[in-house]
Amino acid sequence: MVDTSVSLCGMELTNPVIPASGTYGFGYEFADLYDINILGSIALKGTTAAPRYGNPTPRIAECPDGLLNAVGLQNPGADAVLSHELPELAKCYSKPVLANVSGFSVSEYTECAEKLSAHPMVGAIELNISCPNVHGGGMSFGTDPRAAAEVTGAVKRVSAKPVIVKLTPNVTDIREIARACEAAGADGLCLINTLLGMRLDLRRRKPILANTTGGLSGPAVFPVAVRAVYQVYEAVRIPLIGVGGVSSAEDVIEMMLAGATAVEVGAANMVEPFACRDIINSLPETMEKYRVERLRDIIGGAHE
Repeated sequence: MVDTSVSLCGMELTNPVIPASGTYGFGYEFADLYDINILGSIALKGTTAAPRYGNPTPRIAECPDGLLNAVGLQNPGADAVLSHELPELAKCYSKPVLANVSGFSVSEYTECAEKLSAHPMVGAIELNISCPNVHGGGMSFGTDPRAAAEVTGAVKRVSAKPVIVKLTPNVTDIREIARACEAAGADGLCLINTLLGMRLDLRRRKPILANTTGGLSGPAVFPVAVRAVYQVYEAVRIPLIGVGGVSSAEDVIEMMLAGATAVEVGAANMVEPFACRDIINSLPETMEKYRVERLRDIIGGAHE
């Protein structure tokens, strides 16, 4: 019998499949569709210290093999997540989750991370320094090694749980950012966030998105994500979460061979609400097909 379990930054996961932040709400929204306890973990919707309404609409645009989003971190704020969202999730989910934290200053990151990391359901902080859809925060921290190290170190000092830093692909060399985060104390890395892109409305001759640009996700970005995971695996010694265009059990195995310990599923959830369930259910058969007995044994296997 195959073994799908993995260990991620002290979290023992029954399988490596995690719905990506921003594509699965706060988790309980999917509980009426299937038993979400099948999931390895859940990356909660990106949370800031104060509530945010996000960017003006339209903020979603479809693309071949993917979609652009410029939602802009709409969320109810850290206090509401603690008082409402996590208690609702606890009614239907019994495993540790990743609390995705974002901000517009180092102090906002630390305030939010300190609050959320104290909650017993939170197994790790996913530090989002890579969102391309907000101004003056998010990706601006993730494109400069010094800024990335500063916010990573600050959050690490106040967090009661491991800190996994989510990196942007919109840089010249993602390995440089990864090394800076590791040196500042990151316990793990998550890569990649969306690629910056845009679409034009031919009739209006203007950008489709009110924000002009947005983040590209979906199958189109999968090769970019695999490349980034492969490169960063050779650059650091901390565990990686691979994300970007994952939509099948084969994609999970490919990400893990590149170097990922766990894998997040994003845009696929917006196309098929049962995507994570179906990937998990098909993992054992897919593992047998490729003669994989234990998933943890293939992490980084493409480098050997």
